Amino acid sequence: MAFNKTKNILITFTLCSLFLSTGCIENIASSGFSGSHKFGLEKIASESDGIVALKEVFDSSVEKIPTLSAVGYAVVSSQPGRTDAQKRLMAIRSARMAALRELAEQIHGIQIDSNTTVIDLMVQNDTFRAVVKGLIRGAKTVRINPTGEDTYETVLEIDRDMMIMMLRNAKRT
Repeated sequence: MAFNKTKNILITFTLCSLFLSTGCIENIASSGFSGSHKFGLEKIASESDGIVALKEVFDSSVEKIPTLSAVGYAVVSSQPGRTDAQKRLMAIRSARMAALRELAEQIHGIQIDSNTTVIDLMVQNDTFRAVVKGLIRGAKTVRINPTGEDTYETVLEIDRDMMIMMLRNAKRT
């Protein structure tokens, strides 16, 4: 009995970290963390908030599950290719990949690393690095439109049925 309870807590924590990692980071950031010894309590509080939010998602009814959509853009003239037709096709592909990245950000979150160098109270170097990792299944192309003379827009969405299937698969693990 205790083993099953421990297993359920471990699974819930793992799923929470996958689906709500940005929410936990925001909770810690907004909690007034001052670097004091209270960090352990704040971390536990933010993790439990994330677990509660994940439980709400799992327990939600079908009406509450959204259809996710994302838009990607790409410029034709900056694409590789010998002809204008090849460049247009590459722009459409690039716009689709940008939209897929946006879907991955919505589902899995985004990891941001930053570094700032300050010398003599002046910022000398400020760098940011964003990493998105995730698996996207069932994304449907809604439309591909030229916007202006040199840009393409691609709109993708993951419908409610696919979201329900992904949630069911997450519940089983």
